[in-house]
Amino acid sequence: MKSIKLSILFFLLLGITASVSAQDAVIISEGNFVRGTVQGTNNAVVRIKLDDGSIAEYKAKDVQEFLWNGNTYVSKPIVIRNNMETRFFKVEELGAVNLYSISSSNTMAAPPRKRSRITPSVGVGVGTGTYGSGVGFGGGISIDLSKHREDDYVQPVGRDFYYLEKPGTGPMIVVPINSNADDKTDQIRAALIQKLGDDQDLVGRINQTEDFDIQGVKAYINAYNTAHK
Repeated sequence: MKSIKLSILFFLLLGITASVSAQDAVIISEGNFVRGTVQGTNNAVVRIKLDDGSIAEYKAKDVQEFLWNGNTYVSKPIVIRNNMETRFFKVEELGAVNLYSISSSNTMAAPPRKRSRITPSVGVGVGTGTYGSGVGFGGGISIDLSKHREDDYVQPVGRDFYYLEKPGTGPMIVVPINSNADDKTDQIRAALIQKLGDDQDLVGRINQTEDFDIQGVKAYINAYNTAHK
């Protein structure tokens, strides 16, 4: 009977541990984080419901990352209307080469307001901007938030935009998976070769690929990261 009680206690503790580990979190800095349930994000701000029921909001520029439903969103700089700002990017692949995405269709209901206030419009234009050392995103890709106020946590329905990063080799570059450009395949191929170009085997396979989707791009990046740990 004693062993049965101990087994029950063990599984109860295991269940509690699993529940805690599955909780969302906002990592402010190393060793400094809050746990709770993320309510949503508009890429610039994340809102999290804390264990005491209160709601906290964190701007991308003030935190390192947040965990939401098993996914990681990291703070990265991006040019918005010729100004460098910080937005949350979802981690798609991580390793020697990183793949991130940012959605133009994230939505999060605005909190109840006690009184109305005037807020400036926020606009994002990714297509013609530059990042870091002056490398343009290119491809005519853009995210336009100009018709929405930042505190509304609403963006127009849109697409996911993907960015490729290889630390130490310059800024992130766009991978125009959802672009409608006629030379989309050539642009994707060029982006992959730019960041994976030191692996000749992969370069050969990339050059032979006639059409790219996000799963194929992830497969190439995963293969590169596996071979270059």
